[in-house]
Amino acid sequence: MRFNAVVAGVGMTAFGKHMDRGLKSLGAEAVQAALADAGVEANALEAAYVGNAAAGVVTGQESIRGQVILRSIGLGRLPVVNVENACASSSTAFNQACAMVSAGFYDIVLALGVEKLYHADKKVSFGAFTGAVDVEAMSTIMEQLQQSAKSSGAKSASSGSGEKRSMFMDIYAQVARAHMTAYGTTVEQYAAVSAKNSFHGSLNPRAQFREALTVEEVLAQPMIAEPLTRSMCSPIGDGAAAVVVMSERKARELGVSRPVNVASSVLRSGWDHDPAAPGTGDVCSAEAYEEAGVGPEELDVIELHDASAPSEVFAYESLSLCGKGEGGRLIEEGVTRLGGRCPVNTSGGLLRKGHPVGATGIAQIVELTEQLQGRSGDRQVEGAKVALAHNGGGTIGPDAAAMCVTILKA
Repeated sequence: MRFNAVVAGVGMTAFGKHMDRGLKSLGAEAVQAALADAGVEANALEAAYVGNAAAGVVTGQESIRGQVILRSIGLGRLPVVNVENACASSSTAFNQACAMVSAGFYDIVLALGVEKLYHADKKVSFGAFTGAVDVEAMSTIMEQLQQSAKSSGAKSASSGSGEKRSMFMDIYAQVARAHMTAYGTTVEQYAAVSAKNSFHGSLNPRAQFREALTVEEVLAQPMIAEPLTRSMCSPIGDGAAAVVVMSERKARELGVSRPVNVASSVLRSGWDHDPAAPGTGDVCSAEAYEEAGVGPEELDVIELHDASAPSEVFAYESLSLCGKGEGGRLIEEGVTRLGGRCPVNTSGGLLRKGHPVGATGIAQIVELTEQLQGRSGDRQVEGAKVALAHNGGGTIGPDAAAMCVTILKA
């Protein structure tokens, strides 16, 4: 579809361990910041789309998550749509908000992503991820992961999945080992992703981790699931991010000074296909490029779903930044580092900014909006005009269960 929606204002919390704060506190901070940034009052909102993935498991808040959060700051009456789509929850909320504005149903809409993952019992936090696969096939999935680990000699990955760590780290590790076997990708190249994103995160005051790491320091950290050391795995986190979406007409009418245009937003779910065939990331990005009228060579800055360091390498290939099997070379050549041809994850990405899953997708939109508006401070990409957000969620079979790719233009 042709989008005529713009991002008029953004806001987000710092991501991190907020044991003393709940969903209402985090969500309120992000919403109020986005409204202030857009220069509109709360009563101007006509609808709200609220993304959250794990509150039911971690906090016990089910069914009316968005309404509870928004009522805490006096936002009632308006229609609230709760969106749950694994790690793609808030990018899906943003996609739907933009679609409804573009279709002419609303002129001013809020899209919010919010998550609390830290819990006194770590098993509760890790359990939030367990439901993002086909639970009826859980025993088969776990057996397959263990067999893969043992056959490759991966001792750390042979036990503890879902108890000592998110089971998704084992899934990413399995794919990482396969990529190394098929294409010669090295563990040093994976570590270089973590080192790059740690440098970017060191420049981001809202990032969960601000320490810059070298490749050697990444490799020296404790092994989680071979070949992933601790810094190659995205951390859990608490946080919220929000955007105010407007129609182009309303933005002009209100005199929004620096609107960012939504050039395309493609949302798809995975399907059964040959593992060698194009997957959801490939298909979504190809559609997004066509819809926006741009190619990958025209992108100035990207926020992508680096739930693990290898995931970023795979995404380079899915987004056609390079050919299949060439993602390791791209990171090695510095193309995706600040100062490179196309910086990726200038926020620090999920690896360093943090990954409160229900907030991650809109946090990407916040980072890219600020980049396109020239207000990213020390991590600013000079002259950025075209940006892409890539956010996946869940796994079924060999592919993501949900995927959203959005292109923004200054």
